[in-house]
Amino acid sequence: MAGSAKYDMILDALQTLLETRDIRTISVSEIAQTAGIGKGSIYYYFPSKDAILEALVERSYEKPLETAKQLASRTEIPSFTRMAMIFQACRNSSLAFRRRDSAGEAMDAPEKAYIHQKYLNHLVTELKPALTEILTQSIQNGEIRFDYPAALAEIALIVLAVKIDNTLVPGTQEEIEHTIEGLISLMEKGTGNPSGSLNFLKTL
Repeated sequence: MAGSAKYDMILDALQTLLETRDIRTISVSEIAQTAGIGKGSIYYYFPSKDAILEALVERSYEKPLETAKQLASRTEIPSFTRMAMIFQACRNSSLAFRRRDSAGEAMDAPEKAYIHQKYLNHLVTELKPALTEILTQSIQNGEIRFDYPAALAEIALIVLAVKIDNTLVPGTQEEIEHTIEGLISLMEKGTGNPSGSLNFLKTL
């Protein structure tokens, strides 16, 4: 069903409506009308409006996230380089979301927070397995020392996603940089790496 013409038409319709409408005021009937299909077709593909929104978020960031997930098997690339590429994918997805979100002037603060929650959940959930695999490989190769690669992956992704997105916890550029520097320091100390070894994160 995903990738079919009607499936994409439904997502396109919701995306169009979100440019001028509050998600809470958009009905499934309006999505169907905008897509030019019957309301029954909506429920063939999606159980609810919320499911349509989640699919739209997923489609919006499919390419950078797929690239990131493929890196887990690219063992010929140094682990820290792959980690940098993962974090860059995180940044690119966040910037893409912010550009689209800024166009939706009709959204109020609660709606933005709701959609951002959907986005951040998807980003962290999708990137975590790939980053965990890379960290596990680094541990097995003796590049880093850490007992909980999945926890480290999740912590890093949550901090980076929230701070780069800069909407759930807004801050100045200086505050964002200080938070990322703090994350770098904690990761270096926690994995037994020398100070400065993860400075590539400062460029994100």
